[in-house]
Amino acid sequence: MYNKEAIDKAIEKVREGLKTEGGDIEVIELKDDVLYVRLIGSCKGCPMSSMTMKNWVEKTILTELPSLKTVKAV
Repeated sequence: MYNKEAIDKAIEKVREGLKTEGGDIEVIELKDDVLYVRLIGSCKGCPMSSMTMKNWVEKTILTELPSLKTVKAV
């Protein structure tokens, strides 16, 4: 299963990129192999946030934690 360190490591990879644009990410919960996250900062209201979420955030996290089913924004 996933430990907090593995999740934090994956989130930190994403966080580095988001912070360059004034955004950030927070983990809400892990439930049934689905990681729920929230984009915050400038990413919260950005019109490109859904593309960022699917094409970069989810892809990066699933590469680090391949047995997750998906990553969902809340």
